[in-house]
Amino acid sequence: MKISEVNVVPIKPTNGLVAFASVVVDESLYLGSIGIYTRPNGSFRITYPTKKVGVREMNLYHPIKQDVGKQIEQVVLEKYQQIFERSDDNDRHNKASGKNGQGTLFKSELPADA
Repeated sequence: MKISEVNVVPIKPTNGLVAFASVVVDESLYLGSIGIYTRPNGSFRITYPTKKVGVREMNLYHPIKQDVGKQIEQVVLEKYQQIFERSDDNDRHNKASGKNGQGTLFKSELPADA
């Protein structure tokens, strides 16, 4: 099984939900609205979309085989980690603080008369 086109869209965290993901399986099946949730121990889990019909929650789709579910979870969470490692590297607030947590002043590159 080939999993490609892995996309992760971070959202404002709500009840543990931190992002949505989508993947393409074997270049022929698109799976979207996969939820990425944080666990209390700091790890992550994924969930597949459901639809509420009356009082029942019905699965729209989900892996039947455990190894398939693990493969999807692995590629989705790897992509999520890549996005957040990159955002940490580009986070202006983290770059602006020194090792001791104190702020570092940056000299403006704007002309004084701007």
